[in-house]
Amino acid sequence: MYDHSQRSIAEQTVNNATSWIGHRNFDDKDVVAGQTFVAGAGGDLETIEVFTSVITKPGKILMTVYDFDEQHNQWGASLGSASVAIGKDSHDSWLPFPLKGLHLDKGKSYGFKLESDDTYIGVGEAAGSAHHPPLESGKEWKFENKNHQPHSFRYFSLAFKVGVKAA
Repeated sequence: MYDHSQRSIAEQTVNNATSWIGHRNFDDKDVVAGQTFVAGAGGDLETIEVFTSVITKPGKILMTVYDFDEQHNQWGASLGSASVAIGKDSHDSWLPFPLKGLHLDKGKSYGFKLESDDTYIGVGEAAGSAHHPPLESGKEWKFENKNHQPHSFRYFSLAFKVGVKAA
């Protein structure tokens, strides 16, 4: 059901692949996924939603929102975070992270990271190509065990919706 108290200022809703996030038991690595985007309008942030395709076991997912410097391809300061508990029944649905209290400016770049140390989940993503990226103004990011160099992919994008308070 659509929430009329919000409007989307950035989204990518195609889901034709899966990106994995959380603690991998088979090699004891923690996989963090990120997504950058440009705010299509300004507004007070209400939620960011991601599409969960697979939940391996119940746990908590942490989302942290950041400033993002497109010119230098660098993550900036943390602006806020929200943690959501998920269950096995949370798959194939949009998972909202309440992030009230942040203001997003039109045309500015932001990013969010998803992580978990107690579950491993599949988040919907769109796979495109170098010539046809799924999101013109953003990239999907992968981080492993916090000390490794991150990788960014212009031809992949997490399935997400950024909702701000309706005017």
